[in-house]
Amino acid sequence: MVDIVFSRWTTPILWTLHEYGRQRFVEVERRIATITPKVLTQRLRQLERDGLVHRTYHAEVPPRVEYEITELGRSLAPLFATLAEWSPNLERVGEARRAYDARGGGGGRSA
Repeated sequence: MVDIVFSRWTTPILWTLHEYGRQRFVEVERRIATITPKVLTQRLRQLERDGLVHRTYHAEVPPRVEYEITELGRSLAPLFATLAEWSPNLERVGEARRAYDARGGGGGRSA
């Protein structure tokens, strides 16, 4: 369960689809500016396989593909809300990391 929801890109992808509804690949890619097309493709396929995302192929010229969050994916909405409430703490996480790195963290023995 944890690897499904908390893998590097799963939460931003599902959050984007939850917030903005059905979207084309390039729309998702624009909203998650730091993701590469290759990784986005891989994650969308995995999320489709897991039943969290639905992919619709439109046989047009040029072909059009849209992605949307499924009911199963939408059931994670309370988790997204909690993460959104917690997100102001991310700056504190950054501060803790910088302090740890500044003191050469990881090199000593743990208790």
